[in-house]
Amino acid sequence: MPTITGVLESALYVDDLDRARGFYEAVLGLRAMFGDDKMSAYDVGGRSVLLLFQRGASLETAHLPGGTIPPHDGNGPLHLALAIPASALAAWEERLSQADVAIEGRTDWPRGGHSLFFRDPDGHLLELATPGLWPTY
Repeated sequence: MPTITGVLESALYVDDLDRARGFYEAVLGLRAMFGDDKMSAYDVGGRSVLLLFQRGASLETAHLPGGTIPPHDGNGPLHLALAIPASALAAWEERLSQADVAIEGRTDWPRGGHSLFFRDPDGHLLELATPGLWPTY
C-alpha cells in the first residue's frame, strides 16, 4: 500500500469571502498565502493549508497553466478542528471573548485533551483542541 503522510488541505465554502477573510485573519490570526476573487489559502501551523472558497465559485473546472482542478463545492455547516498547545487554551478563550465569538461547547477528553467549540460567520463549527484528543494527537 502506498503511504499517506498527512492531510495537506482542508476546505470550507463561505457565502461572503471578504467577511470570512476578516474572521480567519483578525480573530484566528491566520496568514493568507494566496487569495483572489474565488478563494483564499491560509497557512495553518506551517504544516497544512486551510482553503476558503466562495460558495459556488468552483463549480466549473479550473484551467491552470499546469493542468486542471475538477469542480467542487459544499453546503451546510462543516466541522474543522485546529490544534493548539495546552498552554494556549485560556488565552484562546479570552481572545474569542474579546472578539465577541460565543463558545458553544467545551469538552474534556478521556486522553487529557480539551476542546473549545465555536462558529465562524458562515456557521461552520470550529474547534480549538489541545493534545490528548486522539491517540495521534
